[in-house]
Amino acid sequence: MTGVATPATDLTERAPAAPRTGPALLALAAAGLVVSVQQTLVIPVLPQLMRLFDASVSAVTWVFTASLLAGAVATPVLSRLGDMYGKKRMIMVAMGLLLAGSVVCALSGSLGVLVAGRTLQGTSAAMIPLAIGMIRDTFPAERITTAIGVVSATMGVGGTAGMIVTGLIADRTEGHRPIFWVAAGLAVAGLALVRLCAPDNGARVGGRPDLPGAVVLAAWLVCLLLGVSEGNRWGWTSAGVLALFGGAAVLCAVWVAIELRVREPLVRLALLVGPRSLSANLASALLGFSMFATFTLIAGLVQARRDEVGYGLDGSVLDVGLYMLPSTVTMLVLSSLSGRIAARIGPAYTLAIGSAFVAVSYLWLAVSISHAYDMLAFSTIQGIGFGIAYAALGTLAVRHVPMDQSGIASGVNSLVRTTGGSVAGAVTAAVLSAHTIAGTSVPSQGAYQLCFAIVATGGLLAAVVAAGHGLRHG
Repeated sequence: MTGVATPATDLTERAPAAPRTGPALLALAAAGLVVSVQQTLVIPVLPQLMRLFDASVSAVTWVFTASLLAGAVATPVLSRLGDMYGKKRMIMVAMGLLLAGSVVCALSGSLGVLVAGRTLQGTSAAMIPLAIGMIRDTFPAERITTAIGVVSATMGVGGTAGMIVTGLIADRTEGHRPIFWVAAGLAVAGLALVRLCAPDNGARVGGRPDLPGAVVLAAWLVCLLLGVSEGNRWGWTSAGVLALFGGAAVLCAVWVAIELRVREPLVRLALLVGPRSLSANLASALLGFSMFATFTLIAGLVQARRDEVGYGLDGSVLDVGLYMLPSTVTMLVLSSLSGRIAARIGPAYTLAIGSAFVAVSYLWLAVSISHAYDMLAFSTIQGIGFGIAYAALGTLAVRHVPMDQSGIASGVNSLVRTTGGSVAGAVTAAVLSAHTIAGTSVPSQGAYQLCFAIVATGGLLAAVVAAGHGLRHG
């Protein structure tokens, strides 16, 4: 009862701040949109980057994967610091790193420098869970679920917007630099909105950050993802790949030991594998796998030339974003309604419904990818699924934790989602590299359909996990 009374008391004391929740939500949603835009900004131009830097699919995929990996590491660090020293301050740090990374990418002349800039950009992924924590700290109880839904929806909306922005720029300019100057300008705007409109409320617990935990977490994630990414090229039983997977396992065990021993761990393992957290985090990882896999797969499929490879939609860079526009619309509509659905049946069952729609959307493409209407139908259904699912997931991640741990609880949930997305990028690249048209390095149509079937399975498993959570915990 104490855990319930405290939030209620806090909300009563914050009542005078309620008129500012409108501008605050606008600022947080805009910043979330900017962060999500950067995650997919490069995806439509990955084929161009391969030609520009004379690089392989696996190498260029790290332009995307490095951003996700950096987000996976930075999210729990900045989320924990947000609980310690203030969420607004850490949101400003995240947006500042996004700005710095965008400038580095805009000035880059090699693939290595571009990946480094993308790594800096990726740290801004921590902004979304920090914003969810701030909403829980600041907003009246009756508006929390809807506000979380709006901010969560920016993950999908921004992803589509990023591909449209890239398409518009790529049609009028040469090279990758203009794309990142636009990203830098958006980061400045997001930073200004947060500075002016976002509140600086919520308890601050103080303490010292768990730097050893952050370093070891980064090390085992890098080993895991590098092993998955290079498995086809090096050989899955090669000494290098086996050493990477073995190193990941050992470092993960070391990380768990560190988190159990330190007084103020980076990640409280109860928030990762506790009775109420485990299923929410597992569903988050599966949905992250499904969402981030989409971006790389759709970009290649839409731009494939039917007269050259026998499949594809003969689209431009801009067409990639336009095909995903129905997803943006349905995601915005359903995310605003997700709070009402969750109020009736609970966030767990709401998450299960959304995940089921996600699975159906990918199954469509696993069966048929030959026509424009296939892509439009997929986009519409996918937007319904993620619009419902991500809003419910944000609520499910924080509803059972104390107020002073809302940032890190949301951060842990985002960590596993981002990690799932990182694995998705590596896995789909491996599948596409392994199944190619004879005599070429071009992925076959069957490779894409296999990827969509794998991703659909991820969505289906997320639905099963969420439904099980609902049956067990309500």
